[in-house]
Amino acid sequence: MIFAALFPFIAMATPQKTLVDYFRPMKDHGQLSKSAWGVATVGPRDTRNGLEDPELRHWDYWDGTILKGKDGKYHLFASRWDQAKGHNEWWNSKAIHAVADRPDGPYVDKGLLWPDDQGGKGHNVIALILPDGRYAVIVSETRPGDVFVSESPEGPWTHLGQIQVDANGFDPKGGRASNMAIFLRPDGKFALIAREGSIAISDKGILGPYRLQGNSIYPAIPNMPHHDLEDPVMWFSGGLYHVVVNCWSERKAYHLTSKNGIDEWTNRGLAYDPTVDFIRTKNGTPNRWNKIERPSVFLEHGHVAYFTFAVIDVPKEQENGNDGHGSKLIVVPFDGKGMDRDLQTEH
Repeated sequence: MIFAALFPFIAMATPQKTLVDYFRPMKDHGQLSKSAWGVATVGPRDTRNGLEDPELRHWDYWDGTILKGKDGKYHLFASRWDQAKGHNEWWNSKAIHAVADRPDGPYVDKGLLWPDDQGGKGHNVIALILPDGRYAVIVSETRPGDVFVSESPEGPWTHLGQIQVDANGFDPKGGRASNMAIFLRPDGKFALIAREGSIAISDKGILGPYRLQGNSIYPAIPNMPHHDLEDPVMWFSGGLYHVVVNCWSERKAYHLTSKNGIDEWTNRGLAYDPTVDFIRTKNGTPNRWNKIERPSVFLEHGHVAYFTFAVIDVPKEQENGNDGHGSKLIVVPFDGKGMDRDLQTEH
């Protein structure tokens, strides 16, 4: 105490924790594989964590939202495409459903969600449970914000319609159907954030119309190529609205919070970075993926318990199919309760 009083600048120099500091080691499903596909720098890893094609015989996987069903199982909604055609085949990805007995997997691919609608086409797959208990899946980028609903996570799925956005006098690009993320706010309204980073609110249901509440919130992140920001995810916990957004060119993601989920967003700093060893096995072995994208969150008791990520072991342009490189979904435990507690003490 005397030391701190005499040298207060030392206490002030202690780095403040950011979101990346709250990730926890992944639980084991068995022995780590040293022969799994991917470059050696990924390291020994658990092929049963999340969702993957362990032999890369069929699929590259991407996206990923976890919902807990009434059956007590965990349902993962994601996209896949033919791995033999390389990463650039993502444009022809199909929306799929997978099931596991625990949040971190292993997930079993159950196939296409809507095989009779454009052959199952769907990318930027996200999912949520509606106020009436139905399940909803939203796809964008390759389709214009299409929404499908079902009474069960097992389907069948019905095309409900397309997301409608009212620019409300702001930049109309803010509602473009690219990288859409939607979640149900505590006040019963639906919030939408798309690639450009504008917040839109609907009190008319999941299809909207969503009214833009302003232009992009990304200027809150300084010294960043805002046009390279993508894949936002939004949630509410600890009395704050949160957004995590990824910068594809910098390979880093950032964390923003707001008290009302509309304006006055605060930059909380680094969310994650593939050069930081935050993805670790139970024994501390790091898994170093080249790119970590498409973040999504799974909450338990009002706090984030897991993040899901789409990961690839090499730069996307170097994943050419049938070459031992690919992508999968990982599920990483997270101390959301601790983060929310620490953020509340700052106010």
